[in-house]
Amino acid sequence: MENNKSKKILVAEDEKAIAKALTLKLQHVGYEVTTVFDGKSAISALEKEVFDLALMDLVMPVMDGFGALEEIKKKNIKTPVIILSNLSQEEDLQKVKALGAKDYFIKSNTPLSEIVKRVETFFASN
Repeated sequence: MENNKSKKILVAEDEKAIAKALTLKLQHVGYEVTTVFDGKSAISALEKEVFDLALMDLVMPVMDGFGALEEIKKKNIKTPVIILSNLSQEEDLQKVKALGAKDYFIKSNTPLSEIVKRVETFFASN
């Protein structure tokens, strides 16, 4: 199996404390992490660089996660996206899945260590 160090993850999260904690946890297990704080910056980063995975919030300034997912799909960016959000409505879940998200976490229900585990599981199965 590939070493984590070769995996690049984009974190798009406007809550800076969560973004920082998640970034540190992912770096701690060996991932290379780039952090942005809005959807428009996420799209710019994805166009400039190849990432193995993007972790994205839905509620962000400038461009929200739904808009970012639409752009990713429109621009045919191949980076898989996992959504981290506190939006827990079934229709939000259906919408992000329809826009191509690979997975969906409710942030308030999911400890960061669990997110890191799921990221590792995602890479192990892909």
